[in-house]
Amino acid sequence: MDTPSLHNGVASKLIPAGIILVFVGILLVFVGVFYSIMRNAGKGEYGGVVVIGPLPIVFGSSSEAVKIAVIGAIVIMVLALIIMLLPLLAGRSIMPTR
Repeated sequence: MDTPSLHNGVASKLIPAGIILVFVGILLVFVGVFYSIMRNAGKGEYGGVVVIGPLPIVFGSSSEAVKIAVIGAIVIMVLALIIMLLPLLAGRSIMPTR
């Protein structure tokens, strides 16, 4: 019986790529925060969206920050949906069948 190994092929390249993307994302957040602080002389704006199930909780220091946070959350949700549906749209599953 042939069992597909996660260390061969695509999976062995996706795991390091995912880890690198997480670290790049964290770095971009820190750079953005520091840039905002430097640009606004210590008076940075903030905003965010926390999604718990179907309920989004939106917060921010100004209406502009809230707008940017909501737009960013919508973009991320659409990208996540596309990534989850990609195997279905491609007409095959990620894991090979026997």
